[in-house]
Amino acid sequence: MSAALASLVAAAAPLVGWGAHGTWLHRRLAHARRDPLTGLLTRDGFTARAERLIRSHPEHVTVLLVDLDDFKAVNDTHGHAAGDAVLAATADRLTRWCGSHGLAARLGGDEFAAVVLDSAHRLDDLRAALHEPVPYAGALLPVGASIGASHPAALLLTEALSAADRDMYTRKPNGRSARRR
Repeated sequence: MSAALASLVAAAAPLVGWGAHGTWLHRRLAHARRDPLTGLLTRDGFTARAERLIRSHPEHVTVLLVDLDDFKAVNDTHGHAAGDAVLAATADRLTRWCGSHGLAARLGGDEFAAVVLDSAHRLDDLRAALHEPVPYAGALLPVGASIGASHPAALLLTEALSAADRDMYTRKPNGRSARRR
């Protein structure tokens, strides 16, 4: 091997190492932005993408906040594995409803969010899907969800989520209007 080739090989080794390290870091970061139970984006992964979607289509975007109704009762009655099944089913239904026209996230606990293009005519479909019982251990678990919607038209994501939160609480069953945050 010539001295020039040996020098080239020696110089390339760190580049290969840095390339592999960069790939590993990218995968770790992508994994950290996904909820391990549902596979949905987490709040951090959702925020930047949602803001881009709002900026690029402010007149055609709907921001949704989804909160499962009486979720604690599912965990208390059927156990946490049943609660996990409900969360996973909710995530799947929300993802299918968003399709390629939006993105969904699990913000934490039993709270989900979505940003979608031109969804107003499809909100009833989402409500119906989120009220379908969830199969679990040979039984059907009753589920329900309250959905709040906001049409941001140049608002910030945080303002749109707050508006969707207010809308959602007006729709909660049993007249619950307790404020959070």
